[in-house]
Amino acid sequence: QVQLVESGGGLVQAGGSLRLSCTASRNIFSINSMGWYRQAPGKQRELVATITRGGSTMYADSVKGRFTISRDNAKNTMYLQMNSLKPEDTAVYYCNANSIGLNYWGQGTQVTVSS
Repeated sequence: QVQLVESGGGLVQAGGSLRLSCTASRNIFSINSMGWYRQAPGKQRELVATITRGGSTMYADSVKGRFTISRDNAKNTMYLQMNSLKPEDTAVYYCNANSIGLNYWGQGTQVTVSS
């Protein structure tokens, strides 16, 4: 079992930056895959980025070159650095952890990008 808490969301102008954090209730070293998802109003939840235990990353095409996912196992925390934000990035961002085939989710943090 692991609880996830996101933070760092907020309101930013287009072109700005935000850094999201996801802090876990226990050591994340053994968690094979963690990721960020987002859900905009009226749309399905979509994958933003993932990072494996070994540090391999994967990004949605829409955020490649603008977002960077990372994890700090010593701090039990995963990050999403978001640069060059666009209005279409507006969504609730969720942290995910996949451990032994079980999926865990955070409560979400709102990101709003104004034009």
